[in-house]
Amino acid sequence: MTELHTRTVSITRTVSVTPNIAIGSGQNLLLIAGPCQIESKEHCLSIARFLLKVTKELPVNLVFKSSFDKANRTSLKGKRGIGQEKGLRILEEVRKETGLPILTDVHDVEQAKISAEVVDIIQTPAFLCRQTDLLIAAGATGKTVNVKKGQFLAPEDMSHVAEKIASTGNDKILLCERGTCFGYRDLIVDMRGFLTMKETGYPVIFDATHSVQSMGGKGGSSGGSRHHIYPLVRAAVAVGVDGLFIECHDNPEKAPSDGASMLPLELMEEVVKSACRIRAAALAN
Repeated sequence: MTELHTRTVSITRTVSVTPNIAIGSGQNLLLIAGPCQIESKEHCLSIARFLLKVTKELPVNLVFKSSFDKANRTSLKGKRGIGQEKGLRILEEVRKETGLPILTDVHDVEQAKISAEVVDIIQTPAFLCRQTDLLIAAGATGKTVNVKKGQFLAPEDMSHVAEKIASTGNDKILLCERGTCFGYRDLIVDMRGFLTMKETGYPVIFDATHSVQSMGGKGGSSGGSRHHIYPLVRAAVAVGVDGLFIECHDNPEKAPSDGASMLPLELMEEVVKSACRIRAAALAN
């Protein structure tokens, strides 16, 4: 009988986001969720409160996510968002009224500095994961940094990305998989990549919704296959990710961006419950 060989994966360090929320070995599953773009205060609060309700009894740490600027749209005609000043005011009010930690993404050094005054997690886009100045600026904020792996990057190269952030003295780093280019538009998720990134010792997050995108697949915007979100979440959790990133919306077809790859809000509870059951079984073994 052939002996099964496995590579030793180091114990994931614990990254504290707030005094009450930590990510890593022995911690609850991190769930980063919310609409792609900030549309209004009322819309953000409605989704945040819904997510709080459906995760209340589940072993997850919930972080609300939304973006004030989508600078990497397919077309010039794509809606970019409501802007940093107004967007951060809304996110600050969501944080105040719900008590939830907040994540938003930034695209340049100044956005990182200003956003850090409001949010708990700074996120750097996949396309910019090798932009040294941006990574260092994000690290210098002292906030937790969720860095997306570029669609063009090998998972082992994320160690160099993390090294740039850690050079600021900030080791509160999350490495996030969002699919790898396969041909011109499609993305694939290689489950081996999660294990490779976990060897860095940093928590690994799976972006389940951007991973099902078809980049530029709808002419002037990205398409997607949201029916693949559920099976990919189940597989990633079974492999051992520390958190999930799931963009969700009450009416994805009307969303200003990424509607084809966002999960309808009413499906969130089922998906997250299933992820928690699989994670419990995986940890038990």
